[in-house]
Formats: sequence, C-alpha cells, structure tokens
Amino acid sequence: MVKNLFLWDGRSWLRKGLEAGITVGVELVWTKRRILTVYLNIVEFGPGIFGVQQAAQHFFNKPASRLTAGEAALLAAVLPNPIRFRVNAPSRYVSQRQ
Repeated sequence: MVKNLFLWDGRSWLRKGLEAGITVGVELVWTKRRILTVYLNIVEFGPGIFGVQQAAQHFFNKPASRLTAGEAALLAAVLPNPIRFRVNAPSRYVSQRQ
C-alpha cells in the first residue's frame, strides 16, 4: 500500500528502503482498519480500474455498497495481484479463494 500511495513505480534499493521506513511509520500511526480502507481505495483491479468502488461499477454495474457477499469475496480473492488473478475471468484458484 505504501508503495502505491507514496512512492514511484520501479525497482531500486532506494525505493525499497523508503518503502520499509514509511511502512513502519504508517503501521505506528494508522489502525489496521485505516490501512485496509486506504488500500481498498487505491488498489488496481485492472488496467485503469482503481479502488473497490470503481471495480464494483466496472465488473458488477453497481456501487460497492450493493455488492453481494459473493461479489465482494471475488474482488477480495484476486488481491494482492488483481492483474494476474482476474475478476472477469476467475481461475479455479481464484474461485476456491472466493
């Protein structure tokens, strides 16, 4: 979450070091609930689909507040890699996680 929220794309020891330091700070200051809320609002569920609200609209044509338990579980099942594990074409692995 820290990488996507505060840092740039790419791989370097500098970015990794900053990520580790900021992560410790975030975990000291924010509650787990706050961390999860922020993560769910910034995670990419597909190309250009950021956050659970946009994912709910894109994949299920409804706001996140109206998702069924199964639909919400499917969105959760593709995390932390929703580019590899797809909501619109769930693999057997994703279906089992759901």
